[in-house]
Amino acid sequence: MAVADFLDRRVDAGALPLALGDVLVILAFVYAGSIRHQSVSFPPAGVGDLTALLAIAAPFLLGWVVAAPLVGAYSAGAVESAKASVPLTIRSWVPAAVIGLAVRATPWVDGGVQLVFAVVMIVVGSVCLGLWRVLAARLV
Repeated sequence: MAVADFLDRRVDAGALPLALGDVLVILAFVYAGSIRHQSVSFPPAGVGDLTALLAIAAPFLLGWVVAAPLVGAYSAGAVESAKASVPLTIRSWVPAAVIGLAVRATPWVDGGVQLVFAVVMIVVGSVCLGLWRVLAARLV
């Protein structure tokens, strides 16, 4: 029961649009990097590119699904104001990215982890998600 109470305080039903936007921003950010490094093409050249994109994004989406609710990225406060939402989002992205990087560092996932890649994922991912949350707050 304690876990359910904890998640009830951390996840507000009104945050579903934020959650969908967050996932789309993460996918777009990973897609842009994948195009830059020629892992996928633009526009996607079929199922192969989409599969490759999902394989690249999966560790970071997994990290996001774990970290964001725990930190409170979908709490009532995050839904109500950008002033609360942006810091919660960035504080969620940092551990989410670390989880994603840790998964990529395993022998079961292609890609590996280099220091520059880790810094880019954390910094640019924080900026992208933060900008999205500011935009989302202004749209509401």
